[in-house]
Amino acid sequence: MTNEALLQVDNLTKIYTSRRGFLSRKQRKVRAVDNVNLTIFKQETIGVVGESGCGKTTLGRVIMGLVPSTAGTVQFEGQDMSATNRKKSSHQRDMQMVFQNPYSSFDPRFTVLRCVAEPLVTHTSLRGDALVKEVRQLLEQVGMRGRILNRYTHEFSGGQLQRIAIARALALKPKFIVLDEPTSALDVSVQAQIINLLQLLQKELKLTYLFISHDLSVVRHISDRIAVMYLGKIVELNSSADMFAGQAKHPYTQALLTAVPSVAKNLQQKRTVLKGSVPDASNPPSGCYFHPRCPVAVERCKHETPLLVRGGEQSWAACHLVDDVKANKNLELN
Repeated sequence: MTNEALLQVDNLTKIYTSRRGFLSRKQRKVRAVDNVNLTIFKQETIGVVGESGCGKTTLGRVIMGLVPSTAGTVQFEGQDMSATNRKKSSHQRDMQMVFQNPYSSFDPRFTVLRCVAEPLVTHTSLRGDALVKEVRQLLEQVGMRGRILNRYTHEFSGGQLQRIAIARALALKPKFIVLDEPTSALDVSVQAQIINLLQLLQKELKLTYLFISHDLSVVRHISDRIAVMYLGKIVELNSSADMFAGQAKHPYTQALLTAVPSVAKNLQQKRTVLKGSVPDASNPPSGCYFHPRCPVAVERCKHETPLLVRGGEQSWAACHLVDDVKANKNLELN
């Protein structure tokens, strides 16, 4: 990881709008991504975690331009990647994505050769034997050797398909890849193989990853920093080492960490069971979105929306308690 920013997200928001009923004129607005700010540095892996429906995948898709944003900007190496500029941008091919389900991310009518060659045919002049040679090299790079070019995707296992998906993502030699839960549909042993492959490729090709997952154990293994999302907002941003060393700042993050299973008795923690369920995203609570479920909420949390403030050298948290502790420390220093 370097100190040079590769991708900058500022006030990114995505609102989905639908009618509340078939005959209703009232609109239902869901803030899937709510005013997200994030800087991703070159050659780092930043993990994004949270419960289902928190906006992880939508964030990745908006960054990639697969879903248009409602507000905010995405800058790649200082260049605006908004919808009007993305098609003209020389950086469009520098950003790729690997999807969650390898079975649905390929056309079942296409052979492996055609699947992996598609971005090369679209964006380069490679054709004929040169194209086949490049596809074969990409597949060998991800550990897929042998006579597989003319086989169809239904002939492979989930782990093999995910390797082919990674090969396709590498075809245009990108700098940044969004990995949307790439191991969630795989067996544990295959998950480890894919994670090790991604780390090896990152080292060899100097790649930058946005790794989306709900599995904190996997995120811990691969990530340099971790962003925790709740109802479309980033509630904590911390280094992976500090977060798993007991230095998580936000109560939601702390609760998530106690749910991570461990076979070591000395690492087992008493689980924090959150009350209630995740609120309706179309009608979120006032103040801090997490306050109805928070075990340490105070009256202020019900009325004031917390900002993402620095809680340590490498940590940021959107929590009034973190803000109060920081204020008290400043008073003591003065």
